[in-house]
Amino acid sequence: MQQRNVKPDSFTLVSVITAVAELSVLRKAKWIHGLAIRTLLDKNVFVMTALIDMYAKCGAVHTARKLFDSMDERHVTTWNAMIDGYGTHGFGREAVELFDEMCKGNINPNDVTFLCIISACSHSGLVKEGRHYFTIMKEEYGLEPSMDHYGAAVDLLGRAGQLDEAWDFIQKMPVEPGVNVFGAMLGACKIHKNVDLGEKAADRLFELEPDDGGYHVLLANIYAIASMWEKVAKVRTLMEKTGIQKTPGCSSVDLKNEVHTFYSGSTNHPQSDKIYAYLENLINRIKAAGYIPDTSSIHDVEDDIQEKLLNTHSEKLAISFGLLNTRPGTTIHIRKNLRVCGDCHNATKYISLVTKREIIVRDMHRFHHFKSGTCSCGDYW
Repeated sequence: MQQRNVKPDSFTLVSVITAVAELSVLRKAKWIHGLAIRTLLDKNVFVMTALIDMYAKCGAVHTARKLFDSMDERHVTTWNAMIDGYGTHGFGREAVELFDEMCKGNINPNDVTFLCIISACSHSGLVKEGRHYFTIMKEEYGLEPSMDHYGAAVDLLGRAGQLDEAWDFIQKMPVEPGVNVFGAMLGACKIHKNVDLGEKAADRLFELEPDDGGYHVLLANIYAIASMWEKVAKVRTLMEKTGIQKTPGCSSVDLKNEVHTFYSGSTNHPQSDKIYAYLENLINRIKAAGYIPDTSSIHDVEDDIQEKLLNTHSEKLAISFGLLNTRPGTTIHIRKNLRVCGDCHNATKYISLVTKREIIVRDMHRFHHFKSGTCSCGDYW
């Protein structure tokens, strides 16, 4: 389009900005922002809203807030983008403050606003606040909850360990619970090691989404943590018989205008030998600092093989590549297609400590900012 000298308008920019947000590459984000300024579209409310959403999804939530504060006119979607940005970064309190500020103004929250704020509360363990927003949604604003709102409410209760209340909430829903509701319940059962409710949620999920391998793997992991190996084998056999496949873990890192993608155990990258040698040394360093591998979800193999499998997870490979190919002090940005596993989360905290680097990981649910041995999520995810 640019080569043909066709001038972009606000619709063009919003479309491209949305694509950049999905890529989660900060360098591209700055480029499209610069283009918005040069084409004098940086005052357009929809372009600015898209930029706020994009910066939040590229890990730069503070830049998103600066843009938000600079706007004279804001649409309801602008508030939603900023509240959602805070939520996915684990800044629940900031999301709540912004929601309260919005309600004091002349723009009413809509159904998306409530989904963003309930999810933000869920990611930060603000159960009381999340419950309150779910209640006032209908009572004060006359908005009927959708299946996404019910799913977010179950996630809110489940993450906080209130599994019986979450299950009771599902039983009392005025509509037939959907996949996302039972998915949130199963995820919570995995976090809090509840086999009984996990089985109940999984049974409903297998009816609703029989071909989704992710739910089968979650249930198998719940059984593995409880050392119920016969049931683990049963789930695996079912998957093999029906041809159900697990989505492979995949992590990507942007470097010098190229996106480098890694799968668990993959060796097809040109720097594979270097990456694996560096990672082996790195694992030894973080073990010396106190890291203990968590092999609870890997079984049927010897201890040393369990550790090897853990050490070749895609995010560890991507982080090692990033550390190898950037200068000391540079922040590493990683994109993961699945939820970060417990072991990789713990390992990345230690990696940030021993390498003195900030590592930002965007997984399928949220952002994790690792720095000096801690994570912004406070180990609540």
